[in-house]
Amino acid sequence: MTGAPSGEELKACCAAAYSSDVVALLLGDSYHPGGTALTRRLADGLGLTPGARVLDVASGRGTTALLLADAYRCDVDGLDYAPANTALAQGAARATGLADRARFATGDAEHLPYPDGVFDAVVCECALCTFPDKARAASEFARVLKPGGRLGITDVTADADRLPPELTGLGARIACVADARPLQQYAGILTAAGLHTRRTERHDNAMLRMIDQIEARLNLLRMTAPAGLTATGIDLAAAPAVLRAARTAVMDGVLGYGLLVAVRDEPCGPTPGPPPVTRPGEGSTGP
Repeated sequence: MTGAPSGEELKACCAAAYSSDVVALLLGDSYHPGGTALTRRLADGLGLTPGARVLDVASGRGTTALLLADAYRCDVDGLDYAPANTALAQGAARATGLADRARFATGDAEHLPYPDGVFDAVVCECALCTFPDKARAASEFARVLKPGGRLGITDVTADADRLPPELTGLGARIACVADARPLQQYAGILTAAGLHTRRTERHDNAMLRMIDQIEARLNLLRMTAPAGLTATGIDLAAAPAVLRAARTAVMDGVLGYGLLVAVRDEPCGPTPGPPPVTRPGEGSTGP
């Protein structure tokens, strides 16, 4: 790939990375900081009830969608850009007896293959930061939500102007860092799409724990399966410096992890509520 990658090339790179078995080993089942505990907090913030129709955008191997189908008894559609992830998620749904409440398809978050106004809730975990056209994706979230429906996001947050060189470039973008935004900027993108943020939280300690987890698992794989790491394009020489830079960036408030809950406008267009207030979450490090 020469020059700046196109949006489609970025999507293809992300899909290839996140359908890799080695990356799955590094990140764990949930593929995002906070794991299923943070997913449950998000689901509770959305007020999900049995029978609610939910769309999980960038559903990966199905962890979030299957949790919502099982613990919350929702009717869930999962959508992922990588066909390999879709196949694995479908297999997991069958294996866990949840295929009647959890379906998976391959598709693009910026062009959702669903009719207008069919979902009670949309969730998107650790993925909006990787989408080349975030405004388009937010508009698609709003389009498929019913009036009054809710959007739940957990995602990497970053002050892009303060990111160190190790956390920029294509590799960092695929790793959900280089094109991440501050919480308030995500809220602004959602507002422009007709989605008004009602709740924001910082969960930066979850990011620190994931960095520690990746470092420990990377060290183990370096000793036991170095060829597999090389095949994924992971730069073993650069990895320690990147992880150190990421840890320092979190401690300095440059990098973090956040949660947002937003609501789609009702047809009558009510006056938006008060501006988002950052509430203390697990490991809050500030607004």
